[in-house]
Amino acid sequence: MSTLIILVVLVLLVIPPTAGLPGVPALLSLGLQVLCSLPRTRRLRGWWLVAGQAVLFVWMGPVPFGGPSAFFAASVLLIARGPLRWALFAGVAAAAGVINLGADPYVWVNAVGNTVTQGLVVFALTRLSDLRDELHTTRAELAAQSVAEERERAGHNLDTVLGSALSGVIGLAAAGRAEEIPPLTRRAAQQARRRPEPAPMPPPGDLTPRLAVPILTVVYLWFPVAAIIVVARAPVPVGLRVAYWAMVIAVVALQAYHALPRPPGTWPRHAAWTLPAQLMIAWLPLLEPHRPYYQLAGWAAAALLIVIPSWRIAWVLYAVVVGSVPIVLLLRYGSPAGIPAALLEVAGMSAMFYGLTAVTRLVYQVRESRLALAGLAAARERRRIAQDVHDLIGYGLSAITVKAELAARDPARAAAELAGIVTVARDALAGLRAIPGDREPELRLRSELTSAREILEATGATVRIDADPALLPDDTDDALLAVVVREAVTNVLRHSQARHVTIALSASGDHVRLRVANDGVTGRPSDPGQGLANLTERLAARGGGLTTTSRDHHYRLEATLPMRDRGRSA
Repeated sequence: MSTLIILVVLVLLVIPPTAGLPGVPALLSLGLQVLCSLPRTRRLRGWWLVAGQAVLFVWMGPVPFGGPSAFFAASVLLIARGPLRWALFAGVAAAAGVINLGADPYVWVNAVGNTVTQGLVVFALTRLSDLRDELHTTRAELAAQSVAEERERAGHNLDTVLGSALSGVIGLAAAGRAEEIPPLTRRAAQQARRRPEPAPMPPPGDLTPRLAVPILTVVYLWFPVAAIIVVARAPVPVGLRVAYWAMVIAVVALQAYHALPRPPGTWPRHAAWTLPAQLMIAWLPLLEPHRPYYQLAGWAAAALLIVIPSWRIAWVLYAVVVGSVPIVLLLRYGSPAGIPAALLEVAGMSAMFYGLTAVTRLVYQVRESRLALAGLAAARERRRIAQDVHDLIGYGLSAITVKAELAARDPARAAAELAGIVTVARDALAGLRAIPGDREPELRLRSELTSAREILEATGATVRIDADPALLPDDTDDALLAVVVREAVTNVLRHSQARHVTIALSASGDHVRLRVANDGVTGRPSDPGQGLANLTERLAARGGGLTTTSRDHHYRLEATLPMRDRGRSA
């Protein structure tokens, strides 16, 4: 799309106002500018293009309508860097004025103005197209940066809230203050169960790149100035001249309003009457009895393409407006002389103004898609971190709470339980610091089964484990089954006063089944958290499933997992 717009604008700019064929130097200048502006030939840009355009500029001689001199100016802007770019650009505009010094003052002003504005248009279209491609190719980098920022933010928050709590647990256990540990771990467990808040969204940026607004301002100011000069030179009554000026200003102001940067698909406010008003005002000068002024039709035609969301309707109306110009001129003059030139001028103006707006919108769309992808990547990472915190740290906090309560109740076991608390807290702290990174905390089913027996028996429950991980097929996701055990045991500790707990593991057909059953369910949990939802999501991602049943104070959790190649469990 952007390539087609650039080509159309370049071709229309090089055609003389007389609608004659461009000369050899003009065609060569067009070829060099195509090499300089199209994305696929971007690698060919260099100072040799500027030198070539300079030679052709001198060869062409006085050219008041811009075209090749504008290509020379645009090439300077595209190749040079920093303040030198604008100094050379001003030099090219001054050279266009010098080379046309012998002409009529209006021709001289027109040559300088067209060189500046058309050069800025070509530069803007090219750079906007480049920016669109650059934004498109750096989507993955932005997503990776968003994930890294999310990890850094999460790491800071985890260390501030849970890391401080675990460090405090270690200190209290070392000091023998077991009774102070459970309130601390319960508060920390509530934090672990909460969904993390998304990072505050940055304020919406400008809808246009940095240079687009200044360029649009210069271009939009120049054309009404040129039109006012033309009208001032025309042999028409003063009252009609003032009316012309008012119409030019009104059409340009409405065009600027319609072309304001806005999200795609957004209809300008009051466009239902501002667009018809612009069309009517732009068409009125065609009926003027002294000398029709048709250039305003180019602005109105561009507005149709900018405002109307339906491409089919917009292009039909565009063809009607542009096609009406030669028809009216032919009916008024009865001769085709000058009509092709008028048609090309109207088409060229509409192509420039529509092209600037269209390519700016393309850049906005690509930038918004990049931000959306980055936001999705950050949200996925935030969800992964939340799952790991709940599944990996929540269990450790529950274990610490159980051990601290036992130490407070039974002085004979206090020393052993406090030592166990320190070990669990240090393991949880190490796991906590690993969560925001790429390295996944390592879990093993056998270790989790051993830990589950120890913690549950410490509460006074009778534990039966009918599970031998060594009998499972090699392709079983051992780590995910370990997460299931952690979540199940955490639920037993939080939501029941279990006296009997059974953990059974079996393999049948092409599935592995892990079942955890317990009694002593005390009722519906007031704060169920996100554990089962996280676990269901993890299992579903591996083609497995999770079912739970609760009846007569008994609860059963059963996870199924297909036996296939192991994958990441988080």
